[in-house]
Amino acid sequence: MFSRARSALGSLRRLRSSLIFGLVTVLIAAFAATFIGTGVAQADSALVYVHSDAMNKDIPVKVLKAAGEGPAPTIYLLDGLRAPDDNNGWLIETDVEQFFADKHVNVVIPFGGGGTFYTDWEKPDPKLGVVKWETFLTQELPPVIASQFGSDGVNNAVAGLSMSGTSALNLAAHHPDFYKAVASFSGYPSASSPGYAQGIQVSVGEMGGNARNMWGAWPSATWLANDPLLNVGALRNTKVFVSAGTGSPLTDPTVNPVSGSFDPVKFAQMVPLETASGLSSRAYVAALRTAGINPEVRITGTGTHWWNFWEEHLHDAWFTTFAPALGQ
Repeated sequence: MFSRARSALGSLRRLRSSLIFGLVTVLIAAFAATFIGTGVAQADSALVYVHSDAMNKDIPVKVLKAAGEGPAPTIYLLDGLRAPDDNNGWLIETDVEQFFADKHVNVVIPFGGGGTFYTDWEKPDPKLGVVKWETFLTQELPPVIASQFGSDGVNNAVAGLSMSGTSALNLAAHHPDFYKAVASFSGYPSASSPGYAQGIQVSVGEMGGNARNMWGAWPSATWLANDPLLNVGALRNTKVFVSAGTGSPLTDPTVNPVSGSFDPVKFAQMVPLETASGLSSRAYVAALRTAGINPEVRITGTGTHWWNFWEEHLHDAWFTTFAPALGQ
């Protein structure tokens, strides 16, 4: 009887030892996760300050370095209307650093440019100063990316959202020999059309600028030169990706007027803007096709004017448009 008791006690001790060992293993794993991280890969990156002679200031630029060896293509990612001077919405709101961590491409993300449409303004602005973003992006910045980050200088793409979706399409149309691919996420490609031109003027005004200093009095020749819809012919040798939604309130309960969690401020920010983008983008796609250009199109029945929608379409643009155009 005592022998059986000793045997049972030994089994209990062995069980307790196993449990303690298992608990210690779990705790070690937990602490490792806490202090070492989640194991999600992030792109090796660098923050550089690139001087613009055209604007007489230094522009902060975050570069997600290409994975692997050898010369790499480059994607330029532009921010939206309210772009901060010390960061970029793509870095704040999306998984861009994780997504590009294993890809052989430099992703160049400039800070600032809020309300500028990333264009060269005709006149200095009392609030925004001397604005020459097109010159910076196409002449001043690329040599730095080539010399410091091994850009091949040949395979380039540009993408933007909302305000900068329009900007990206203009940059690609103005410099077809520089960009091999372009993507507009919820942009406004019919920039000089009535209603859209007035919306652009209001948007610039919200950031303190005066659109007359940008492209002159509407509808000037400069307005027409910066209307992607009127310049689709320049993109015959460029891969084009266009996405937009309808602003459907069914996408998100916070923008659905019949929902208990309805947020009227969020609704005003996310729904009408996307509806307008969808209409403008459809007209642009039709113009591209008339010109014999076959774009990748993701104009959906859902989607609102926000980063989760643009993040999804950036992924899609990489696989369908950028990677093939850039030789990846």
